[in-house]
Formats: sequence, structure tokens, C-alpha cells
Amino acid sequence: MITMNTLRIKLGLLTLALTCLTFSCKDDKKTEETETMETATTSDSDETRRKEEMKAEAASSSISGKAMASTDLSTLTSALKSADLSPMLAESGSYTVFAPSNNAFEKLKEGTLDDLMKPENKEQLRKLLQYHVVKGKITTGKLADAVENSKGKYTFTSVAGNELTAMMDGGQLVIRDERGNKSQVVQGNIDASNGVIHILNDVLMHKN
Repeated sequence: MITMNTLRIKLGLLTLALTCLTFSCKDDKKTEETETMETATTSDSDETRRKEEMKAEAASSSISGKAMASTDLSTLTSALKSADLSPMLAESGSYTVFAPSNNAFEKLKEGTLDDLMKPENKEQLRKLLQYHVVKGKITTGKLADAVENSKGKYTFTSVAGNELTAMMDGGQLVIRDERGNKSQVVQGNIDASNGVIHILNDVLMHKN
């Protein structure tokens, strides 16, 4: 015969068991939700890191990245930054850059580059640098073929809107500017993700 005390004890134990079961289920659910959130956060973090790594890799292989990596183009790199042109040459696209070497900039009249690097002369600097940039990827081989097919002179337009002329001078590929000055391609075909770089031994000067 079940007494009232025994019944109360059994009911109490049953209630306690149900309460524990309820809290256990809630804890399990919270644990699952926490784990799901942590997994999602980790996944988002990994994706963000991968995107940043890809962006950094793309930047380092771009024309701007290649120029920054070259000890012979440090002056050009500084000029590009001052003219806010580095982003253009770091982004996707297709460009050919005739890059004056550090020595080429040193040949300029004393004080010329310092003046151009001043904030008030930013537009002049931009135009000078853009005069060294052409849309599309043109290797030295393509330039040489174009020169040959154009009877010794191949004229094309820079992104600044001024003309450049490629020609051969004693078997050496040179670029003539609008003032008639010739700059020799001392190192060509530096490949980049968004174009190609040809290093020159003189700065190209456009007509005002």
C-alpha cells in the first residue's frame, strides 16, 4: 500500500527529474546555438582574411607594387604617391608605364622635381606622370614590330592626351617625347598583373 508520504516523495523526485531535464535541454540548445555562432564567426573571419590576403597579393603584383619593390624606381614611387596615382596603377586594368629611373629624375634641372612635388603643383606632376602611361599592355616586342611596320616611327597617345613616338636608335628601342628628346628603354617587359613596365633613362617631357 502506497502511503501519502511515499507518493509525495515520488512526485517530488519526478518533478525534480523533469526540471533537470528541462534545464539540460535548454543548456544543450544554448551550447548548440553558441557553437553555431562561433562557427559562423570563424568562417566570416577566415573569409575576410582570405580576401585581405588576395587583395594584398594583387597589390604587390600590380604596376604600383612592382615599382615599390624596385630600388631603381623609388623616386617614381614617391612621385606617384604625391600625385595620387598609385591607386590607379594598383587596381585592375591594362597599362604600359614608361618608368623613369632614379637616375633619370636626377638629370632634371636642379629643383624641378622638388617644385613638382609641392601640393600646389600637384596637377602639373599628375600630367607629367600620366604622360608616361599608355592604356593597354604593349611589350617591347610589340613596340619594335609597330616601329618596323610604321616605317621607323610609331606614334601613340598617353593617358595625359599627349603623343609619344617609339623608334629604333642604333638597334636600341627609344621613346621620343613631344619636345624631341629621346629616352632609352634600359629595361623592358617588367610584367605586372595590370600591365607592363619599361624603365627609361630619361624623363619624358610634354609640350605645355
